Amino acid sequence: MSTIDITRNKIIDKLLVISNERYLDAILQIVDNSSSIVEKVELQPAQIELLRMSEDDYKNGRVISQEQLDKEDKEWLAF
Repeated sequence: MSTIDITRNKIIDKLLVISNERYLDAILQIVDNSSSIVEKVELQPAQIELLRMSEDDYKNGRVISQEQLDKEDKEWLAF
């Protein structure tokens, strides 16, 4: 999980216990105002190619389950 996901989850956990309506309204206003800011991410050509390759793998059934991946990771780490 990325740092941003961890931070987002911490914020959500804290919001769930807030009962002060004015406080929640203020937070909502901040979120509403900031959501209009769209951050465009520029990908490098190599990243785009990796995404295309991944999509091709998925479309052609070259995938494994999470359980199989975990098993292979354990085997690989045992060496």
